[in-house]
Amino acid sequence: MPGMRIAVGADHAGFRLKEHLKQTLTSLGHDVTDAGTDSDAMVDYPAICAQVGRAVASGEVERGVIVGGSGQGEQIAANKVPGVRAALCNDLFTARMSRAHNDANVLTIGGRIVAAPLADEIVQLWLSTAFEGGRHAERVQQIARIERSMVTERQGS
Repeated sequence: MPGMRIAVGADHAGFRLKEHLKQTLTSLGHDVTDAGTDSDAMVDYPAICAQVGRAVASGEVERGVIVGGSGQGEQIAANKVPGVRAALCNDLFTARMSRAHNDANVLTIGGRIVAAPLADEIVQLWLSTAFEGGRHAERVQQIARIERSMVTERQGS
């Protein structure tokens, strides 16, 4: 797997696992950009998730990884950024399927759910799994069309 540009982010609950994953990603040859937070002091996650999402959507980075307590709120927040397909993956099956079938470009993980060794496996599998395309490509295109129509509706109001 060639090195990628990856943005990472976390709230206070995901801070320690994010720091661990930064080391893992760097050791695998990836270029890591940290969107915060920089401690386990309480912080709200939406702005961090948006920053990671924007970096992915703009092409500044190829993928994003966000760690929170459960990863659920982080997934919701990241998915508000047009062009982001964030997937909550706290196991290997969903990590593989989110890439193979959904072409997910942001991974969220629950730092209070997943221990570091499993998180390493999830991230490595997620990064190395190719999008299968085929019938799944049309579904991803349908999602993008819905997203574009919502953006257009918001601009019209």
